[in-house]
Amino acid sequence: MYLELVAILFQRNTGGVLSGFWLKMKLKRIDEYMSDEILIIYGTETGNAEDLAEEIGNLAGKHGLVSKVFDMEDVSAENLARSKRLIVCVSTWGEGEQPDNAQDLYDEVVGLDDGSMMNVNYAVLALGDTAFELFCESGKEWDRVLEQKGATRVNERIDCDTDYYDYVDEWIGLTLKIMQDIEV
Repeated sequence: MYLELVAILFQRNTGGVLSGFWLKMKLKRIDEYMSDEILIIYGTETGNAEDLAEEIGNLAGKHGLVSKVFDMEDVSAENLARSKRLIVCVSTWGEGEQPDNAQDLYDEVVGLDDGSMMNVNYAVLALGDTAFELFCESGKEWDRVLEQKGATRVNERIDCDTDYYDYVDEWIGLTLKIMQDIEV
């Protein structure tokens, strides 16, 4: 926390010279977790996707898995491309938009070369509201772009309406079982 505050103050006083340094600090922090653990990332406006990501992380331990949960703001496309097992929890905001904390990472992944995520095994949990025309659009976009970049979908995307607690547990259990069986 102290290092983060010093970095922000230094960046403001140096006109952004620290931007590259700060990105490297984020990369270094997450790089420690890429080998055999599940990377769980979330994009959210209201906190529901974060809550589900944390729940998945807690349940992973019951499957003998180690996981790390990160806000999408704290990872890079390079981090995702190096992970072997990835779960994306993302809500849709407004009329089919990515949450604010997901947009930059999504754009970064879109910019990757096709095939750059061939070693990634992933699943997407999408949150939305059927009252909107573009139901779960953010999750659908993540599913499409990960597949386009060469990642392997290990479980079908689940599109969750506002009553998701009625049916999401089965998907989480199955996804973690599949992730457990993936050789890393």
